[in-house]
Amino acid sequence: MAGATATPPPAASRTSTGWDLGDIVVRRVDEIELPRQTGPWLLPDATKEVLDEAPWLRPDFADADVPRLASHSFAVEAGGLRIVVDTGIGNDKPRANPAWNGLDTDFPQRLAAAGFPPESVDLVITTHLHTDHVGWNTRLTGGEWLPTFPNARYLASRTEWDHWAAADLDEPRRQMFRDSVTPVRDAGQYDLVDVPARGHEVAPGVLLLPAPGHTPGQVAVELRGGDRRALITGDSIHHPVQLSHPHVNSCVDIDPAQAVRTRARLLDALADTDALLLGTHFPQPTGGTVRRENGRYRLLAEHGAELPVGAA
Repeated sequence: MAGATATPPPAASRTSTGWDLGDIVVRRVDEIELPRQTGPWLLPDATKEVLDEAPWLRPDFADADVPRLASHSFAVEAGGLRIVVDTGIGNDKPRANPAWNGLDTDFPQRLAAAGFPPESVDLVITTHLHTDHVGWNTRLTGGEWLPTFPNARYLASRTEWDHWAAADLDEPRRQMFRDSVTPVRDAGQYDLVDVPARGHEVAPGVLLLPAPGHTPGQVAVELRGGDRRALITGDSIHHPVQLSHPHVNSCVDIDPAQAVRTRARLLDALADTDALLLGTHFPQPTGGTVRRENGRYRLLAEHGAELPVGAA
């Protein structure tokens, strides 16, 4: 799925979609919209009837009968650091999923246009070790998979890392580790973090919070700006339909019951506050605030602003 590579305009006039939290700015960097069949496969219980019970999902978050999903990263400026949260699917990767196989997008150029050329990134946060969250950890260079972000530390939770290290992996997952995880480890750039229940601060105002269920060591990322806080979901919430129906699980959740408990805990903490919920797979507008409504939750969508991009 090739994307056109455009020459960005001069730095002074460049903008990118983001949210200014005060002291922290977070920007969405798009990779691809996921194919229409992704929704029914990933969220099989999110039927048309379920979607109909939450009419606010349309048109932004659902078509007539299926949820819409996307792949993107979040680029965070905090404490003078450039931080990328999750790295999507990646280019040139052999993947079992046809929609992810051998992509050819201009994601690095989009990242640079948002003020984050790969060599400027200080920290890469991996919410969990799934194929569509680690792909741009590496890029194919001279026939080798090398870290895309040569000057960054990459972070993953120790619980997550240890789970997959002990797992009996199928071949597609072995391939993912070979091309997107192991090269970063071999370059000495992966750091493992213990994440207690209260969270772990990895940069000023940037905390990892435990969000298990989808995977055992998944984390969500809380951003505590001077004016506002935000929560980047990872895959604890794949889609806004899970606000109105928290018991709708992903078909690839390792512990579905725990995934529901995690989702309920996060939504309860966000509900009826001004905190911004940013979905790692939410289609545009990507974010919003959580409100209680008739015994359920709903998302009041909030489009990011076009924020100026400074010199990298």
